[in-house]
Amino acid sequence: MIYTGKQMEEKAIIETASRMCTAARTAPKTRGVDNILTLVLTGEEKDALADKMEKIALREFNDTAGHFPRDAKNLRAAQAVVLVGIKRSYAGLPFCSFCGFESCDQCKEMGGRCAFNTIDLGIALCSAAAIAADDRVDNRMMFSIGKAAAEMDYADASVLWHGIPINISGKNIFFDRRK
Repeated sequence: MIYTGKQMEEKAIIETASRMCTAARTAPKTRGVDNILTLVLTGEEKDALADKMEKIALREFNDTAGHFPRDAKNLRAAQAVVLVGIKRSYAGLPFCSFCGFESCDQCKEMGGRCAFNTIDLGIALCSAAAIAADDRVDNRMMFSIGKAAAEMDYADASVLWHGIPINISGKNIFFDRRK
């Protein structure tokens, strides 16, 4: 059987995305509590997320040329996107205050985010991006994708998402980005 380069690249994208999700899941977590979620989008679902990013740009910034539209263009050009999110939870510590509140109870009462959640999300994102880099798959972390994902029906609205679009091509589509 003969497989074209395009066929192999399509297979590699999904395999890399799978390993990225695994890396996010197994990344170290503060206090050993796992609140990480992952999703992979391709095709129409990926493009619907890019549409949402463009709507946010108009709604929030009245902007058709800023970073949200630029990132949406990158997302459309990418073969897939790996979403890594963290469920809102609170460590229950009486003494931490890394979140800016005096206690976990106060953080929760005020609707704040536990600092450990964002630390865990960062570690999971870096672990996932490292897999893409190890596979020589172009990628870039984008909070703008996460902002749009939070408005989609992927999970509970309190999930904090980031996106890592991935692509295999002769030139890195995430490199020469203009605002």
